[in-house]
Amino acid sequence: MTGAQPGGGAPASFGVVWLRPEYEGRQDELVTLSDGARLVGVSKSAISNWQRRHANFPKLVLLTGSLHKRTKWIVAAELVDFARAQQARRNVRRAGRTSPPRPGAQIAAERATHYEELLQILTEREARQAQALARTRAARKTAAGHLTRARARLQAEIDAVARLAAPEAQRTTTVMEEQT
Repeated sequence: MTGAQPGGGAPASFGVVWLRPEYEGRQDELVTLSDGARLVGVSKSAISNWQRRHANFPKLVLLTGSLHKRTKWIVAAELVDFARAQQARRNVRRAGRTSPPRPGAQIAAERATHYEELLQILTEREARQAQALARTRAARKTAAGHLTRARARLQAEIDAVARLAAPEAQRTTTVMEEQT
């Protein structure tokens, strides 16, 4: 165990809680979770994950510190045994692979081939879209020309009707004046 001995003359406000009283007086067999991570060569988060995910993770022995920040202690030998079991499980999973791992150069070559194919597909798509855009612009220009001619014809019709209606209106006015 590293650091101060837990439970040895600690003030009541310090907060010492024995969860497994059989280890009381055997503090040299205990280790904090963070020191245990260093002991077995894993990160603190790995210890936290193991504790949360595995029901067979070693049980806490002692809690020290204030109520707001507890230090958790476990039996060092139990943690080492648990870590060895975890490593053995990882090795079995790795040994159970059906195919050998691929070399990094092969993976890089496959990625390069994939991106070359992807680049070719995107280049072809870009060319098709450029052709479609050119067709759309040509159709838009043609439609704008048709619209201009249609508006001109409409305006000519409106002007012709106005010219025809003007003399008729004058004749109607003259006839009405004569009748009166």
